[in-house]
Amino acid sequence: MRILKEAIEELLAQPRIGRCDFHTHSFLSDGALLPIEQLRRAYVKGHVAYAITDHVSAANLDIIEKVTRDCLLAIKQWGMVAIPGVEITHVPVDAIDSIVEMAKKKNALLIVLHGETISEPVEPGTNLASAKNKEVDILAHPGLITKQVATLCKKHDIFLEITSNKTHGVTNGHTVKVGKSVRAEFIQNTDSHKPSDMLTYEEGEAILKGAGMSPEDIEKTLQQSVRKLLRKILEQID
Repeated sequence: MRILKEAIEELLAQPRIGRCDFHTHSFLSDGALLPIEQLRRAYVKGHVAYAITDHVSAANLDIIEKVTRDCLLAIKQWGMVAIPGVEITHVPVDAIDSIVEMAKKKNALLIVLHGETISEPVEPGTNLASAKNKEVDILAHPGLITKQVATLCKKHDIFLEITSNKTHGVTNGHTVKVGKSVRAEFIQNTDSHKPSDMLTYEEGEAILKGAGMSPEDIEKTLQQSVRKLLRKILEQID
């Protein structure tokens, strides 16, 4: 993983960071592309950091190793920051901590938790259990998030996702309002499943503006918060 460490350090040394996405899916779960094709398309579209976070449960944690191989290949050949991660999805609330632990042991460098989006039957209590786990990095599309959950996310340095997914993004405005009330931090992701889901930096700005963020909030989310998350990932690499 030294090559990834060096790539992140080089990116953090830049005065400004370009387009990054920390929640995407390959065909190892329900996406359309091979991990390496997905990374290639992201690179060509201008991404400087890109995480593949396929849906996982106890059944398929072995895919982390497969994603890691393509991430390392993309870093070596194209110089992009390619991050192997997971999105822990629809697991029972009581199993969240154990699945997070297993994913970390499989060397997932980014832990995304599939939050209580209003469009899917996620088990109630998932947001709260995720927010209590310090190993979680991002609470994805958290739906009608409560102030209690947002406060715990702030306490444990868990980013609240503002998504461009048209179904899950219905509650973006609510997430921003509740998150800002407790000074939680945000990250803007796409939840990409196919090439047309990828966004430019400017399109990411527009998603955040539409969710009710000020120019200052947008700058913090796309620059300071991204740097903080990259440093958090960097700390995990030997």
